[in-house]
Amino acid sequence: MEKEYDLFLFLGQSNMAGRGVTSPQWPETAPALTPGAGYEYRAVSDPGRLYPASEPFGVHENNPDGICEPGMKTGSMVTAFINAYYARTKIPVIGVSASKGGSAIGQWQGDGDYLSDALMRLERTERFLKEQEITVRHRYMLWCQGETDGDLGTSPEDYKARFTNMFSQLREKGIETCFLIAIGEYNGQKGFDYSDIRRTQLELPKELPDVVLVCDAFHTMRARGLMKDDFHYYQAAYNEVGTMAGNAAGEFVRRV
Repeated sequence: MEKEYDLFLFLGQSNMAGRGVTSPQWPETAPALTPGAGYEYRAVSDPGRLYPASEPFGVHENNPDGICEPGMKTGSMVTAFINAYYARTKIPVIGVSASKGGSAIGQWQGDGDYLSDALMRLERTERFLKEQEITVRHRYMLWCQGETDGDLGTSPEDYKARFTNMFSQLREKGIETCFLIAIGEYNGQKGFDYSDIRRTQLELPKELPDVVLVCDAFHTMRARGLMKDDFHYYQAAYNEVGTMAGNAAGEFVRRV
């Protein structure tokens, strides 16, 4: 493996982890990987090799002491993202799954929590790539999280402070850019309002260097009938968002 690769951490809560399913109205399944476009490094379950990326991405990556959701991942946006990113950059992706459904930003602060697990996965990935003499050109993260903070009523100020703390720790470990996917709407009966968190997320790229908004399409999905339950989407929606985000991230990287 002599060519260069871009490393991606896929971080966030359930809509990054992947809850995609099909229905008669939305029969679209996850896309097949473009040959050579990307790989999964399984830092938890099989840290000795790379696998061609596939869905459900990260399904085997359950750490009982950290990010663990066995049986929950059904199909994500990751393969669609990798395909689009590769089409734009011609650089294959090495992806690491580190997302946990139902996680609030306060659980991504690096004090024995989900961020601590994600940083462990990143460290293990870096060690493997060095041992295998695999050249990594850039190190990025794709972040989609915030519904739980909408449920909890987290203030914009608290969300920004905790996001900034999280991102600074990832930056210290070599992550160059956070590509951000904004959250959508709540689709249930309890009346949770996600507009403050989404608005806060749209402000982050204007206030923080190295945070780049790559997709804000989830908030259109409820009106389009693409939500499968109160919080999650049909696979067709994940494919759409993954493709949009991959195109935008790829364009950004090409310009840089």
